[in-house]
Formats: sequence, C-alpha cells, structure tokens
Amino acid sequence: MALFEAVRWTFRGLVAGTCRPTVVGLENVPKEGPFIVAPNHLSFFDSVIVQALMPRPVAFFAKAEYFTTGGVKGRVMKSFFESVGSIPVERGEQAASVQALKTLLDILEAGKGIGIYPEGTRSRDGILYRGRTGVGWLALATGAPVIPVGLIGTENLQPAGEKGFKPHHFTMKVGEPLYFDKTGPDHSLPARRQVTDRIMDAIAELSGQERSSSYNQSKSTD
Repeated sequence: MALFEAVRWTFRGLVAGTCRPTVVGLENVPKEGPFIVAPNHLSFFDSVIVQALMPRPVAFFAKAEYFTTGGVKGRVMKSFFESVGSIPVERGEQAASVQALKTLLDILEAGKGIGIYPEGTRSRDGILYRGRTGVGWLALATGAPVIPVGLIGTENLQPAGEKGFKPHHFTMKVGEPLYFDKTGPDHSLPARRQVTDRIMDAIAELSGQERSSSYNQSKSTD
C-alpha cells in the first residue's frame, strides 16, 4: 500500500506541476464503498490522469501492450499501471475482455473503485461516441454508483499520431454519482442500454463534446 500511494502521489505531483489542471467535483467520489468511474476518452494519458488525481484508487483495465512497451516511457507506464492495479487485456480477444469485466466486478464486490471507458477506445476526432454497455452491466450487477467524468483538453498531452508527453493545461470535471437499482448480473440488454445512455448523457454534459450515435472503432495505434 505504501508503494501504491507513493506512485500515485508522484504522478499527481508530476501532472499538477507540469499541466496545472483545473479539477472540479472530487467531493462527488464516495468516501467508502464501491464506485465506477466512467470518463470520456481523448488521450493515452487519460487513465494516468484519473488514477493520479482521484481521491481514492481507481483500477482500469488497459491494453496489454501498455505493459510491454519498450523504452523509458514504457517502463514508467508499466510501473504505474501495475502499481494501481490495472488489468491487462489483449486487443481484440473477446474472451479476454469478458474475463477483464468479471475481474472489475470482483474489485467492485470488494468495495473498491474501478474505471471503465464507455466508448471503448479513445476518440481521435474529439467526438463523444456511443457508449458500449459494459458499464451498464457493471452498474446493474453491483448497484455501485457511477461517477461520470468529463475530460477536456487531454488530447493535447499526446496528439493522435504523435509520441511523447506534451505538458498542457486540461480540465477534469467529476460529476455527481448516478445510482441504479442492483439487479444482479442477469438482466436484459435494453436495461443495460438504458443505463449506459444515461451515463453518456452525463458525460456529454460535463465534457461539452459533439456526440455521435455510432460506436467508435479501435485503430492499431491507439
């Protein structure tokens, strides 16, 4: 736990010192019990930002290649993701993604916080895409409150198609918790869709993004 907090504080200080972000709404994160953080997704660094700035630990599942990238950045990112309990998932392997979702369920049932991007992959054009229903499944399966998050300007930290970290001001808006009745893991797809759409509405209000009714498609460079 000491190492975990040391890593979080180190990254928090780095982000605050280099980017001087505007962060509002941290009081909306429950002080105890399980919670689901649901941000929009604009940058490779979004998970780092959320995990570093949130008042409680947040475990995301991340692409497996984030744990195997070479070089100094790769080693730093691997150390961070491992320290905060992120879960590697192989790109494009449905079975692996399902298992990761079940792992997030286990974390929630242990009373901890997890993060999931409803869009699935980052938006390369700044548009907020239709949410995939994994977040709705988790919310209904556990009854954990969903904390919508709007990230604004994080795409400037690493513009699409470029490498490296470019310090730049950004804003993180943490919305009020959304509560849904706990129905357990067995519920209908329409129920998951309704919950997911409500979460996406809250994210859109926080981020101010233009929206699309289509799903975002992953690209090999994400």
